[in-house]
Formats: sequence, C-alpha cells, structure tokens
Amino acid sequence: MTNQKDCTDLNELMNKLQAPFPAEDIEWRVQQSGKGNKGPWALVLAYVNNRAIQNRLDDVFGIGGWKNNYKEFLQGIICEISCKIGDEWVTKSDGSEQTQIEALKGGLSASMKRAAVQWGIGRYLV
Repeated sequence: MTNQKDCTDLNELMNKLQAPFPAEDIEWRVQQSGKGNKGPWALVLAYVNNRAIQNRLDDVFGIGGWKNNYKEFLQGIICEISCKIGDEWVTKSDGSEQTQIEALKGGLSASMKRAAVQWGIGRYLV
C-alpha cells in the first residue's frame, strides 16, 4: 500500500519525466506534403531524438537507474525501458516496425521513442 509521501514522490517523478524539452532538443520532420487549391501544404511533426530521451532518463534516474532491452517481434522491434523506482524495477515497453532508411537502426530508435512515451517522456509532442 502506498502512503502520501510515496504518491507525492511519484507525482514529482512524473513531472520530471513529462517536463517539456528545451527548444534546442526538439526536431521537426515533414510527415506529409502536397499541393491543394490554396497552394502547397505540409504536415510537420515535432519529436525528440534518442539522445534527448537518454539524457532525460539519466537526469531523472541517474546513469545506473534505468536500462533498455530490445526484442524482435514479428517484423518489428520491441523496446523495454526499465527504471528503478524505490527498490523495484518497473518496465514499460512499446514497439515499431523497422524503418525504410537504416531499417534496423531506425526500428531500434523508433521503438525506444515509443517506449519513452509510455513513461510520459515527450508525450505532449505526440
């Protein structure tokens, strides 16, 4: 059973994980583009790269307080991010298909970004 202090600590932890990234850590990519009646258009998405995610995990949990693990799944990759909270390791995971450019590296990166969102990291960008 959790006590009041544990809940406060978990709220503080989530606030640190979910904190907005500095503008210099945000990257942009064009998801779709085209030309319509009003001229050219583009759908642009904001994201953070894996280094920003790793830095956030280091800042919140310390370098020995988190770890990741990858597993193959069907035609994709699952990334598990485990973080030490108190005396317990808590794991959250998500996956991605391999990408068209640098298939394996892209799949590893995409699955880690998706797993980080499970922890609240960069969730506001999605």
